[in-house]
Amino acid sequence: MKVIICGAGQVGWQIARHLAGERNDVTIVDSNPELVRRASDTLDVQGVAGFASHPDVLERAGARDCDLIIAATHSDEVNMVTCQVAQSVFGITRKIARIRAQTYLAPQYADIYRRDHLPIDVVISPEREVAEAALQRLSAPATFDTESFLDGGVQLLGIVLSEDCPVLNTPLRQLTDLFSTLRAIVVGVRREGRLFAPEPGDQLFAEDQIYVFSVTEDVNRTLEIFGKATEKQERIVIIGGGNVGLGVARALEARSDRVRVKMIEASRAQAERAADALERTIVLNGDGMSAELLEEANVARADAVLVVTDDDKTNILVAVRAKQAGARMAISLVNDPTLVPLMAPLDIDAYINPRATTVSSILRHIRHGRVRAIYSIGDAEAEVIEAQVLGTSPIAGRPVREIEFPEGVLVGAIRKGDRLIKPAGDTRIDEGDVIVLFALAADVPEVERLLQVSIDFF
Repeated sequence: MKVIICGAGQVGWQIARHLAGERNDVTIVDSNPELVRRASDTLDVQGVAGFASHPDVLERAGARDCDLIIAATHSDEVNMVTCQVAQSVFGITRKIARIRAQTYLAPQYADIYRRDHLPIDVVISPEREVAEAALQRLSAPATFDTESFLDGGVQLLGIVLSEDCPVLNTPLRQLTDLFSTLRAIVVGVRREGRLFAPEPGDQLFAEDQIYVFSVTEDVNRTLEIFGKATEKQERIVIIGGGNVGLGVARALEARSDRVRVKMIEASRAQAERAADALERTIVLNGDGMSAELLEEANVARADAVLVVTDDDKTNILVAVRAKQAGARMAISLVNDPTLVPLMAPLDIDAYINPRATTVSSILRHIRHGRVRAIYSIGDAEAEVIEAQVLGTSPIAGRPVREIEFPEGVLVGAIRKGDRLIKPAGDTRIDEGDVIVLFALAADVPEVERLLQVSIDFF
């Protein structure tokens, strides 16, 4: 498949890395020649320097025979015009655009993206994706990462194991025997910086970061088994009143009358806008780093503090200060993945990587239709893939133990009709089943071959 990616920033670079690694013909376009050079030097992609919305630049990038264009520059308007030019001049059939300004996404203006108006097939809103990720973290406070699959029936939980975890030094196969009715399975372990798919004989140790699939009904029990208490989040402080903070506050107000939210925003104009848009949230104008303001927001009694300003270092420092002030949980927005290893030593409980959430959302839309969801783990170290099994797939009609999955792949959950199943060696995968797989990045192409979804991305 021939793909043009407009924008060589973090998101564009990461998408290019994924697609080029799967042997697609990828060209990356950016107005910054240095970013283009970096991409073409480090990835198996072609690079074109120039403005993505200019027809002659798209022509040089190979738009005449392009299957898909992804407009992910920093400008909404450039992304929109790029998709219009891609359709009107070159007839590119699939167009994805990253749109940040919320006014473009308002329901009353939905007609703007009709094919005869502004032909964009898929609109990705990073702010909405990040807000949803933040809500996921708040709903599972004992985890550092969480995502829903199988229409909410299964949860992926990222858990850091502490010294008091009751199942340390226990082989995973024994956990299956000890908790035979628990519908949960450990699919990934990060130990000393290395992520791997565990074998049945592997043991878990303190400080391990594990990824567990659990049927949603069994999440609380799963967390308890791994030494995590489940507590309600009723007092929440949000630092940052931009689109992300505002989106989270709105959602929390809509979910429950019991949740009390306070927000701190440095910009007076933005704070006033947030106060006008929210009903029950108390909005304070000032610097989130201020100890006095944190005290006024009663951070010491907060169940969770969510820090979502547009500066990584501010987010980390405010999260640390909030924890020191007594907050039970701190969640930080972090764009730079090299800062993630600092989270645990600084006692920051969870983080949200906007790049990972946006990349996951875009990947979900460019895989074949039988792939229902994609979630990128860590710094593109692994993917969780939810897919429906085709009758022509090599895995259809075979028990799990007989399928030649790569070492870095584990089946996390299976849905047969209305039933959710914890996979075992003798579980047979049939046509029409929906399966959720954990796959290390290097093994994703083989997973796509087994699912037979790489023939056509649409």
